[in-house]
Amino acid sequence: MRLRTALCTAVSATSALLLISACGGGSASTSAGGAPLVGVDYPRSDTDFWNSYIKYTPEYAKELGLSLKTTNSQNDVAKLTANAQTFISQGVKGLAMAPQDTAAIAPTLAQLEAKKIPVVTVDTRPDAGKVFMVVRADNRAYGEKACQYLGTKLGGKGKVVMLEGGLDSINGRDRTEAFNDCMKKDYPGIKVFGEATNWDGAVAAQKLQTDLTANPDIKGVYMESSFALPGTLQVLKQKGLLVDPSDKKHVFVVSNDGIPEELRSIGEGKIDATVSQPADLYAKYALYYLRAAIDGKTFKPGRTDHDSTIIQVREGLLEDQLSAPLVTSDGGTYGGVPSLKSDDKSLWGNNLS
Repeated sequence: MRLRTALCTAVSATSALLLISACGGGSASTSAGGAPLVGVDYPRSDTDFWNSYIKYTPEYAKELGLSLKTTNSQNDVAKLTANAQTFISQGVKGLAMAPQDTAAIAPTLAQLEAKKIPVVTVDTRPDAGKVFMVVRADNRAYGEKACQYLGTKLGGKGKVVMLEGGLDSINGRDRTEAFNDCMKKDYPGIKVFGEATNWDGAVAAQKLQTDLTANPDIKGVYMESSFALPGTLQVLKQKGLLVDPSDKKHVFVVSNDGIPEELRSIGEGKIDATVSQPADLYAKYALYYLRAAIDGKTFKPGRTDHDSTIIQVREGLLEDQLSAPLVTSDGGTYGGVPSLKSDDKSLWGNNLS
């Protein structure tokens, strides 16, 4: 889809497109090159997912006519706070960030609001504070899709390990709570071993090894992110469990992210499914909403023209929930959840150069 520019357009009351409720007059402040200056803080650069987001960001900034400054907070909220001060001193007109500690970012958001610098948060939603838009997928749906896949594959019985993300993050909480709620409701015969990992692959591998040693009949693993993929594959290989899905020893593994390595691993039968978190669309719509904020636009809850839904999370906080499909080897439907095949060309993970 071609990104819309800052032009104000009339929208029919019955339209299913994104609702634009107001348009501002006047021109936005610009950089020396004539493009509005915006800042983007990258949360980390130690995962394939975030490195893909980093790759896409300057491409979409150019497409939207934005001048770009970037920093990397390296999963540290203190660094993110310091980076925000740098952006303020540089005169940015908008800021996109992905705070991993979604509670501790509130004071920084308040400062940016006071300075009338619009903020878009990507992938995570702040526990408190105002932002112009949250750009993320429905993370509860991640946990539910993983639950339905594993529940179906295990026939509603057995044991699974959930390698949780950081519970100081709304994403970790959403995925964990949704997976547990779904299992209790739809697959009460499955026992879930929840393991806190704080998004740390080494911790995840150690805890999975302990669980498999104590419970060799475990038949499923839910990794809340691809951070746990290398360690999980290594542990399964060490225990002789990294076998073809047709082998009765196979342990069914579901991940979240949709990075190329996950898609290849599904095709090779090493893991079984993932939920494709849209790194490309996170970059695209983070900058799209910054441009819209600079140009004085506002939005309302409703369907968009890019296959997503804007919801109101709380008073004054909107979230554009982008599409994040389940991905499997066969493109089947599991527990009522449809999936795409791992080689589907519409998946961003199959289109990286």
